[in-house]
Amino acid sequence: MLSLLVREGEWVTAATLADALGVTPRSIRSYVTAVNARVPSGAAIESGPSGYRAGVDAAAALRASAAADAGTPRDRLHTLVRALLNDPTGIDVFETAEELHVSPATLEADLGRVRSLLGGTGITLERSASTARLRGAEVAQRRLLSSLAHDEMEAGAFDFDALRRSLGGSSMGAQVFGPFKPALVARMGELGYYVNEFGIADVLMHIAITADRASQGRTLEATTGSPVSDDRRTIADVLDALVREHIGVDLGHGDLDHLAILVLTRVVAPGAAAPSERARENLDPHLEQVVRDIVQDAASEFLVDIAHEDFVVRLSLHVQNLRQRAAAQAWSRNPLTRSLKTSYPMVFEVAVFIAGQLHERLDIPLLDDEIAYIAMHVGGRLERSRRSEQLLTATIVCPGYYELHELLRSSVDRSLGRAIEVVGVDTRADPGWDAIHTDLVLSTIDPPAPSDRIVRVQPFLTESDIERVQATASRIRRGRRLARLRADLARYFVAGAFSRELAAAGNEEDAIRLLGAPLVTEGVIDQDYIERAIHREHLSSTAFTDALAVPHAIGMTATRTAISVGVSENSIAWGDSRVQVVALVAFSESDRAAFQTVFEQFVEVFSERESVQRIVRRATDLAGFLDELAAVIDG
Repeated sequence: MLSLLVREGEWVTAATLADALGVTPRSIRSYVTAVNARVPSGAAIESGPSGYRAGVDAAAALRASAAADAGTPRDRLHTLVRALLNDPTGIDVFETAEELHVSPATLEADLGRVRSLLGGTGITLERSASTARLRGAEVAQRRLLSSLAHDEMEAGAFDFDALRRSLGGSSMGAQVFGPFKPALVARMGELGYYVNEFGIADVLMHIAITADRASQGRTLEATTGSPVSDDRRTIADVLDALVREHIGVDLGHGDLDHLAILVLTRVVAPGAAAPSERARENLDPHLEQVVRDIVQDAASEFLVDIAHEDFVVRLSLHVQNLRQRAAAQAWSRNPLTRSLKTSYPMVFEVAVFIAGQLHERLDIPLLDDEIAYIAMHVGGRLERSRRSEQLLTATIVCPGYYELHELLRSSVDRSLGRAIEVVGVDTRADPGWDAIHTDLVLSTIDPPAPSDRIVRVQPFLTESDIERVQATASRIRRGRRLARLRADLARYFVAGAFSRELAAAGNEEDAIRLLGAPLVTEGVIDQDYIERAIHREHLSSTAFTDALAVPHAIGMTATRTAISVGVSENSIAWGDSRVQVVALVAFSESDRAAFQTVFEQFVEVFSERESVQRIVRRATDLAGFLDELAAVIDG
């Protein structure tokens, strides 16, 4: 709840919070009391007539969450697992129960939960009389320790304090979170690498774990048989020197090689100065060709400009590293996953398509965080290659006095040249206002009648003038986008393809089938499209905002582009989120241009919580839904 309020940044009603979390408003009030108790001032969450919002101490309350959770069943479980990992000879059940201030029966129940936690890790819990111990490979035990650390961090955020706490304040490895990190980043930069700051937290955690385990004599065996690249050897040498200097631990060849692989697959990428051929030296040719084919398919499917050689090479290197992470089940977290999905749904959709193809052709299963890294590659390529958004045209009205109008035009070009294009200057004191047809008019004199497109500016442009022009230009662009969306959506909705019974669907699959049925009846799609929409949902949740999900199939096989909508008074679970509106979209091959329009702009409308609530509460049928949607679009 606190994370949601921090993300919103504005007042949110108890009912809205309850919908978002799937609880009652009464529970929200209890949560607010509990959160405020975490900080001395009790100002983590503010209350008022408009509901609740994050207070000045919200960040402190988030940081205090670990201490506040001490003694909870989850905290006790993690403490127990750490004790088992730290002592290869095992722990005494009765002594441990006394140390944790619980009964032996409670600790026995906790050991049962430990067994459940170990499923699929390759580690087993052995019991002999009162002694319990873990058995499993050292690398598996380290992976378990890292999973505990991830679980203790706030979802979607990297918190170095939480990582340090999860390792224990007395851990030797906890020192890597001090001067070690900048030293590692600096050395990687000197070697000509880009450093992925989002991935470095994971690697620092593994370095900390490695240093701590090695100091206890629990090391990894060196691998034999496979050749070691020069890059891997160089990074291993750097890590050896840094660990000796900052932590005072000597690591063996097995540990250094393991950490060097982690750095190469999670933290660094060849810098811009690295020649293309050097970048390809260790790249699997077959994998590169597969990625090239997938990129070309994505470019054709979505009509996006990503089929460039540098993009293919960099993405291939990323996928090669990704395959190694997948083999070790060592996934990287991405704190931008939620914002990428919400702010750039089209880019994320391209990434999901690429991820789906990688799964089919290279058998690489992908999580949302890993898909988000692919989306960052896609977005970076599109940002470099896309054409600038069409400039708005502008006329300057500035009665002539020496070169005053020329100075004003020069200031406008310099300060606003990326947002507007000046196509005319009128130096008369009585211009023909009705004859000016540009998108904007920047005038140093008052017009006879106010207009939304006329901005009053000073002869010598001020910061305030610039801000007002930018705000007006942004409003005009948004108005045009939404006007186009309103016109397009009127064509896409199907009579009868509307339901207020969304809450009756048991899960995402049931909801997709419910909304797909009227489209099948209309002959827009077939059952195969519904099955493929369900498959797409399994790849990555289509909950693009806190209130809206847009399920659809990969592949534009509908006879025409159409939308089926379901709404729910109360939020329903959708993936890891909760939504109140689900729009099943069927796209046709002949209407690809609609894809981006519907996705990005439809999601934009439903990113505003007040708009969602208005639509959900008032829309009793499709006509009402469209009326409320139009009212929201028109502002």
